[in-house]
Amino acid sequence: MWGVQRGLCALLLVAGLAGCADKTPQATDVDMARYSYVSNDPPSLTLVTSISNRSNAGAHSALIINGPERVVFNPAGSWRHPLAPEQGDFHRNFSPAMEKWFFDYHARETFRIRAQTIEVPMAVAAQALAEARAYGSVPPAQCTRSITTILANLPGFEEFATSWFPLKASAEFAELPGVTTVLYTDDSPDDWSDLNLEFND
Repeated sequence: MWGVQRGLCALLLVAGLAGCADKTPQATDVDMARYSYVSNDPPSLTLVTSISNRSNAGAHSALIINGPERVVFNPAGSWRHPLAPEQGDFHRNFSPAMEKWFFDYHARETFRIRAQTIEVPMAVAAQALAEARAYGSVPPAQCTRSITTILANLPGFEEFATSWFPLKASAEFAELPGVTTVLYTDDSPDDWSDLNLEFND
């Protein structure tokens, strides 16, 4: 379904937004154990928000977790890569090259990506990672809901409001002290014809 549905967790509560993608086959425990990436960067959480260039509406949320290992929780999304095995909506082996590929997949001529990062204690990152892995497969339209639920369970994030809306979660995340924001734009076609599964990690 690479050219059929975009990895967007669109909110069914809002008219006009497209639905989430069907779930992909799950990786085996052997594959999950085979691949991992550990970063030397400080532990952190990165909230990724897809924003429509046509309507400026929020379309999807994902959470990059840099803790004991670097992973991405991409709830109800269609993005996948054979070197980033997935169980539930939890992908391992999220190296810098994989992150670049992930952003390139989502940033298209019709969507831009906002990435907001906050450094956290390792214990907080480890808890976020464990909760993301345990969350399982997220139903359509609940991408932001699942991420904000995880955030609200973390020490220091107890007041973070659970929400269905990507831009609302992004605005609240922006208010946290020490957050840095990067905006990714691209004019690549929506059919992903420019992407190549092979890259140098």
